Amino acid sequence: MSSKLNPYLSFKGNAREALSFYESVFGGKVDISTYGEFKGDMPMDEGEVDKVMHGVLEADNGILFMVADTPSGTEHQTGSSISMSLSGDNEEELYGYFNKLVEGGQVTLPLEQAPWGDKFGMLVDKFGISWMVNIAGPKAD
Repeated sequence: MSSKLNPYLSFKGNAREALSFYESVFGGKVDISTYGEFKGDMPMDEGEVDKVMHGVLEADNGILFMVADTPSGTEHQTGSSISMSLSGDNEEELYGYFNKLVEGGQVTLPLEQAPWGDKFGMLVDKFGISWMVNIAGPKAD
């Protein structure tokens, strides 16, 4: 198997809701494991038993990313140092993702023609995650 880079997003108690939202955007299959499923003899706050220890979304087109709820007692800072980036040449699909991701969020740069010839836009979704969308322009001859 070749190496892959898989984005892993951390949330503070709403990873399940976020994963459900991203499933509505990208489609595909979601798989979730909770802290309670793997706690064994480890002491745990009752409020954390149903929190997401590991969640994955795998879409039919190859989009894959993972999520988890940050355990209590662990510092969490939403979306300050990473952006998710979607790119390709399927304009309809990428516009669709952009429009779905921004629901309840905020456009920070409209998805429009960029100086380098592609269409490019940026947004922050309702969970505070930054997204960039780049639609490849026509290839030069």
